[in-house]
Amino acid sequence: MSKTAKKTLLLLAIAAVFLGGCSQKSGNTKNLENNAQKENTAAAKEEQKETDLAEGSEKAGEQTDHTAGLEETAEKADTKEGTASVKIAFEGQDLEGNTVSSDILSSSKLTMINVWATYCNPCLREMPGLGELAAAYSPEEFQIIGVISDVEEGAEEKMKDFAADLVAKTGADYTHLLLNESLYISLLTEVSAVPTTFFFDSEGNLLNTIVGSMDKSAWEEEINALLEKL
Repeated sequence: MSKTAKKTLLLLAIAAVFLGGCSQKSGNTKNLENNAQKENTAAAKEEQKETDLAEGSEKAGEQTDHTAGLEETAEKADTKEGTASVKIAFEGQDLEGNTVSSDILSSSKLTMINVWATYCNPCLREMPGLGELAAAYSPEEFQIIGVISDVEEGAEEKMKDFAADLVAKTGADYTHLLLNESLYISLLTEVSAVPTTFFFDSEGNLLNTIVGSMDKSAWEEEINALLEKL
């Protein structure tokens, strides 16, 4: 690791101690951010095109299959309090090299995605409690997925081993994904600090976002409250 990289990590660690949170932005996300900006621009143009077509159809008293699909999604979202109509989609690799996609959300009623970093002390402090919570619930009811924001797919093995060692030491015995473009675009473009935690239902709808760490009892209260609504 270069001196510049070491200095950057040191500064980030110091910021974590004094601010109680950790900066999410790091050098290894610049390429992902550039790609995300390009993809977002293309998506915006496509969305505008689809909107114009939909508006034209409505004026003519017609309805396209695409518009009908959007209305159906909105109706489903309205039936669940606090459920957003935008759904998440991603594909990545865990620390063992297994491919994991957003399809994993369908296997559990509620999924907690916890974005953390190896240099983030608040992240590491809450992980033992998260590990206990992951084991306390039935997988069909609740599951936790970690996203390691500062270790990318294709990183050196020593970086992956370091992350895996932290997972083992904290007892966070649940799936942890390495950062890639898919995860960055779907989750991290709006993340400004770690830990940041997202909750999704089995259909991939975003239910809640929490920035910052919490203790086990606070997370348990949040999890139970969301499960009661589903």
